Amino acid sequence: MKFIPIQTGQWDRQPYFDHYFKQNRCTFSMTANIEITLLLGELKKRGMKLYPAFLYMLSRIVNAHVEFRMDIREEQVGYWEQMSPCYTIFHPENHTFSAIWTEYSSSYQSFMELYREDQLRYGESMGLFTKKDMPPHTFSVSMIPWVSFTGFNLNLDHGGNYLLPIITGGKYFREGKHVLLPVSLQVHHAVCDGYHAGMFLQELQQLADTCTDWMD
Repeated sequence: MKFIPIQTGQWDRQPYFDHYFKQNRCTFSMTANIEITLLLGELKKRGMKLYPAFLYMLSRIVNAHVEFRMDIREEQVGYWEQMSPCYTIFHPENHTFSAIWTEYSSSYQSFMELYREDQLRYGESMGLFTKKDMPPHTFSVSMIPWVSFTGFNLNLDHGGNYLLPIITGGKYFREGKHVLLPVSLQVHHAVCDGYHAGMFLQELQQLADTCTDWMD
C-alpha cells in the first residue's frame, strides 16, 4: 500500500503538528455511547455478528479522512493511501487473545467474505500474532465486551510517536428502548483535534443509523 509523504511547507496543519509533536507532545481519548438499536436488529435478522460490522464501519471512516491515516515512515510524516483494521480475537480457553488483520474493502459484502476467511484460517490459532506479515497500513481495534465503560485510555510507553488511531469498544447495554455501545477513540493531538474525534464518532453513529443502506 502506498505511503504518501507530506512536503514541509505544504500542509496547513504544520504549526499544529510541530507544537503537539515537538513541544507539547500529547495524545487524547474521547468516549461516547453509539446507539446501535437498528444496527443490532438488522444484524440479527441476517444472522450476522456485531464485531465484523463494527470493524467495517470503523474502517470506512478511517479511510474517508486523511487525519486518521497519518503515520511516520523513515522519519517522514505522511499518510497511507488505504488502511485495514488489526483487531483482537479472544480465546476463552486460556483467557488470551490474538491480533489479526483483514484487508479493507469498501464493499461490506466483500469485507465480510475476507473477514470470514480470516476467521476460518486464524480464529482458533493461539498466539499474539497468528496471521503473519501484518502490513504497516493497519490501525488497532479491540473489544472489551465484559464492561460498559464510560472512559478508556491506553498509556503507551513512548506513545508520542504513534499517530494512528486506536479504537476500543465495550459491552453494549440497554437504556429504555435503546441499545448503546460505548466506543473509545484515542488519537494523537499532532494530527487530530477535538473536531476530528467528534466527527469520527458522529459518522460512526450515522453509519449505525443508515445500516440498511450499506449492508445490501
